[in-house]
Amino acid sequence: MNQDTETLLRIISAEDFDPQSTPNSSDRVLTEAQEIVDRVRDQGISAIRAYAIRFGELDESAPMVLGRDAMRSAYEALQQEDREALERAGERIERFARAQRDAIQTMTMDVPGGQAGHTVEPVRVAGCYAPAGRYPLPSSVLMTAITARAAGCERVVVSSPGAQQVALAASYIAGADEFLCVGGAHAIAAMAYGFEGFERCDVIVGPGNGWVTAAKRIVSGDVGIDMLAGPSELLVLADESADLNLIAADLLAQAEHDSDAIPLLVTTCDAHAQQIQATIEDQLASLPTADTAREALKNGFVIVCGSLEVAIEITDQLAPEHLEIMMADSERVAARIRNAGALFIGSKSAEVIGDYGIGPNHTLPTGQTARFQAGLSVVHFLRLRTWIRIDDPTACAPVLEDTQRIARMEGLIGHERSAARRALGTQ
Repeated sequence: MNQDTETLLRIISAEDFDPQSTPNSSDRVLTEAQEIVDRVRDQGISAIRAYAIRFGELDESAPMVLGRDAMRSAYEALQQEDREALERAGERIERFARAQRDAIQTMTMDVPGGQAGHTVEPVRVAGCYAPAGRYPLPSSVLMTAITARAAGCERVVVSSPGAQQVALAASYIAGADEFLCVGGAHAIAAMAYGFEGFERCDVIVGPGNGWVTAAKRIVSGDVGIDMLAGPSELLVLADESADLNLIAADLLAQAEHDSDAIPLLVTTCDAHAQQIQATIEDQLASLPTADTAREALKNGFVIVCGSLEVAIEITDQLAPEHLEIMMADSERVAARIRNAGALFIGSKSAEVIGDYGIGPNHTLPTGQTARFQAGLSVVHFLRLRTWIRIDDPTACAPVLEDTQRIARMEGLIGHERSAARRALGTQ
């Protein structure tokens, strides 16, 4: 590599590594998103259309909400090969989501004097957001809307700016009921609060830009959300057995998402740090998205670790959205990882097949939030509702005694008396 060549990935020593804090929306974006959300909530359809016209999503006469007929027309207009690829991806996503749903069961157990348990209930209306910045993302439509359907949602709405053909076609394949032709913060507010002729959603899911994320943060007290997603991340965890060309290819696949993407390499092999720059440069030469990838690579870095233990510790601190493990014993290493949105185990398990629908969802936690939350699944559309039924008050008497005592400890005498009235019936 020429000494004048720009360094694309910073090299950081394990000793100097300082995990960055979770990125938050800027004050400016939050303020602007709050103004948009407030206006949509107060003015409804007129505000939504005004923003849609302002941002070039619709003209004054275009419908804002499309139904199944429009989706079907877009589906039929696609090339057959494109249609079939989306359908196959949709089938794989649905199969995985239905297996997840089948794994979440109702539960009943005995308690003193009766039984308790939980039921599993889907929310009724799901709102699924799909970005369409540089390119439309039909994969995000499939990932969100199909998962909502598999969970049992009665009504599924897709929202994506501009009503692009491929997004409409993917919505048809996913079984969406309605398509909201707008994006950004005003789309999130529209789904959260509804407007004339459009019922509000119970849960809103899907990735988006800073304004989408800020709006989801703002409306989250009024509607369920999946997560607050930031820039997309890939961390490759490698040892000397890893193929440098594969590492470079996967980092570039991540980097071409957009200029905010974060490609990372944590390795126990010093040669990787010395050679990765040249390998990336070689592959960039023929990459049509090289300009975007170069900008994104500046967000990333390489860390060389003196031991596997240190590499695992740093990986867990970074808690990446996507984690590829390219090591001699990838399976055993994967079992030691605590924090990652999704694992890709072994060099054959490319992250990109997760993006495009091998099964598990690609909507994943970013910004180190994988420490405490998981990726999108049917769980986000389900509620575990508990219940209690007491049939034998006498058998429940010890619980009623404990209830009265704890209520007195807390100074809640009304609670104590409620339990005492039940206890009288056991004597």
